[in-house]
Amino acid sequence: MDFITNPNALFFIAAYLVGGIPFGLILAKKFAGVDVKASGSKSIGATNVLRVVKETNPALAKKLGIATLALDALKGVLVLTIAYFVGLSEATLWGIAVLAVLGHCFSPYLNFEGGKGVATGMGVMMFMLPLETIIALVVWAVMAKTVRISSVSSLTGVLSLLIASFIIHPQMAHAPVVLIVFILFYKHIPNIIRVVKGEEKRVV
Repeated sequence: MDFITNPNALFFIAAYLVGGIPFGLILAKKFAGVDVKASGSKSIGATNVLRVVKETNPALAKKLGIATLALDALKGVLVLTIAYFVGLSEATLWGIAVLAVLGHCFSPYLNFEGGKGVATGMGVMMFMLPLETIIALVVWAVMAKTVRISSVSSLTGVLSLLIASFIIHPQMAHAPVVLIVFILFYKHIPNIIRVVKGEEKRVV
């Protein structure tokens, strides 16, 4: 009973459940009539929504891609914001951040499958470490413009955030940041293998 009424536990559960909402899958099915889990990279993230919807409706693809990106980024931030104003500790906020990313990557609504976690990860990191996240977004933008490989751009940005966190906040406990970065890299293992083989597709 104490667990059920414990605010930390309730927010941890909420973070995982809200983080697991597959907005990309929902939007693509509702507005474009396509199943992103069955096409492209089979990911529920913005990049695959853009790629799959573009095949049948290029005008709609960009809108749905942007909407997916925004909603995936905001779902973790929503729970964090409420928890912050309730007055929960920083350690609890970090737990919420990690669980929101886990929810997206291993969604309870998709048999514990999910997306790559970058948008949700960047969302919670913008809340927890805004300066480092801005640096990461700049690195991501430069890589996206030059390399034009989504996974490489994303992972380079994520790695730059991790490095920046050690430089800007050397005294903080970095375990949650390392864990989130590990989850994102783990979910990108197939992409990393394709990059090494030269088979990863460029964004056009």
